[in-house]
Amino acid sequence: MQAASRPPGPPQDHPIWARIADYEIGPAEASLSFAARLARENGWSAPFACRVLEEYRRFCFLAVTAAEPATPSDAVDQAWHLHLTYSRDYWDRFCPEVLGRPLHHDPTAGGPVERGRFFAQYARTLHRYQAVFGHPPPADIWPSAARRLLHDPQARRVHPADAFILPRRKALLVAALLLLLLLIPLIGKAASHAPWSL
Repeated sequence: MQAASRPPGPPQDHPIWARIADYEIGPAEASLSFAARLARENGWSAPFACRVLEEYRRFCFLAVTAAEPATPSDAVDQAWHLHLTYSRDYWDRFCPEVLGRPLHHDPTAGGPVERGRFFAQYARTLHRYQAVFGHPPPADIWPSAARRLLHDPQARRVHPADAFILPRRKALLVAALLLLLLLIPLIGKAASHAPWSL
């Protein structure tokens, strides 16, 4: 993996940020890098996966330098989940040597109280991101709190080998065309039986 670029902001001189920015997840000699695996497992392009990995680094910095918990975006959470599967790397190297402390992944217990807590926590994470890094988080990786906590949890992950995946507009267009193809013979048949003729 390439060396991470340092953001223009207060963390560039922070020792934890320096260690996070320089850290490579997993064995350096692996033929399938962490970023490549992240792209493959999520159906992302390589450049997008690299951007998500950079945002995961930023999330980790926010999580270990704040007095309150941080909540990741869904994309960043996917990077975190994958990193946790590299258990020796995560627990034996990353947490003690880079972050200087454990960073546990605590899922929600569910229910309206938890949803409200995570909604507020995520909104504060977005606000803190801008304050620390000097610019808002990229919206394609860090959506609004409403999107992240109200709409995204309703999504389901679908493997492209198991289903045809069409954007909603294209699916509606295809359905309309199929309906039209089915109706044309019926319209023609009805017109031929009409009591009037042209």
